[in-house]
Amino acid sequence: MSELRELYQSVIIDHSKRPRNFGAPDDANRSADGVNPLCGDKLTVFLRMKDGVVEDVGFEGSGCAISLASASLMTEAVKGRTEAEARAVFGDFHDLVTASPTSQQDPDTEKLGKLSVFAGVREFPVRVKCATLAWHTLASALEGSEDVITTE
Repeated sequence: MSELRELYQSVIIDHSKRPRNFGAPDDANRSADGVNPLCGDKLTVFLRMKDGVVEDVGFEGSGCAISLASASLMTEAVKGRTEAEARAVFGDFHDLVTASPTSQQDPDTEKLGKLSVFAGVREFPVRVKCATLAWHTLASALEGSEDVITTE
């Protein structure tokens, strides 16, 4: 196993065992629920939005290591960003994890920073749903939708 792959695994394990921003922020004014029936992941994403900016973000729930780590890293990536910037990060992340493993065009991992640890997920299509659940749930919370997000 390469040193880089080991580093990526350690970041995912760390964030799954000690998720950042776990819990609802004080005065959260938007939330959304998401579920991945295949894996059993269940998350609620909470936002405190003010003037179009994600002032604070948190999540609660349970799931596999990929799902929890993705939610944890997502909260760090979008906190303090505008709604448009948060959606753009989601788009970049989605491109990263859904790109074909044989694609000639590599996603811009430098732009994604720590989120690039999920690049290997694209080799396991079933795990893509685990990695993107929190992100789809975030998008629903940004929209103010009351529908439960599902990966199925």
